[in-house]
Amino acid sequence: MAELGVLDWIQLHFHSDFFDLAMPFFTSLGDNGFLWILLGVLLLIFARKERSTGGQLLLSLVFSFVICNLILKNAVDRIRPCDLNTAVALLVQRPPDPSFPSGHTSASFAAVTVLFRNCWKGRWVALVLAILIAFSRLYLYVHFPTDVLGGLLTGLLSGWLAVILWRKWESSRRLPPPKAMG
Repeated sequence: MAELGVLDWIQLHFHSDFFDLAMPFFTSLGDNGFLWILLGVLLLIFARKERSTGGQLLLSLVFSFVICNLILKNAVDRIRPCDLNTAVALLVQRPPDPSFPSGHTSASFAAVTVLFRNCWKGRWVALVLAILIAFSRLYLYVHFPTDVLGGLLTGLLSGWLAVILWRKWESSRRLPPPKAMG
C-alpha cells in the first residue's frame, strides 16, 4: 500500500527524540477538539468584538464532529495504519474509532477556516498549530495521508458552512431600518 510507504518515509526521515516528544504533545492539543473548543468559548465569552467568531468556531466544530465522526468514520470504517504495520511502536494510545477521516485534522481546519474567514488576529498561529496537529497524526502512525486529507476537506467544509449559516442567522436577526414618513 503506497500510503504506508509515505508513513514509513516519515518515520525514516523525521524520527527523532525531539519529535517523539513533540508530536504526542501536538496531537494532544487536538484531542476531542479541546484546544479549539476552549478558543471558541474564550472568544464567545471574553472577547466582545469576537463573539461572532467564537460562535462560528463552535458551530464549525459541531459540523465537523457530525460529518467526520458520526457519518464518515462509520460509513467508511477504515482500518488504521498501526493495525496494518504493528512493527511501529505507538507513542500514543491507539484511537478506538475508524481511521477515515482524521477528526483531529477536521476539527483543526474547521476552526482555522472560521478564523481566516473572520480575519482573526491569531489566525496564522492557529494555522501552524493545525498543520502540526495534522502532521502529528501521520508521524504517530495513527492515520493514513488520505485520512488527513479527508479531515482537512471536512474541516474546510465545516468551517465554511458555519460562517455562512451564522452570518445568515445574524442578518435575519437585524431589524429593518424604519420606513421614512412621507
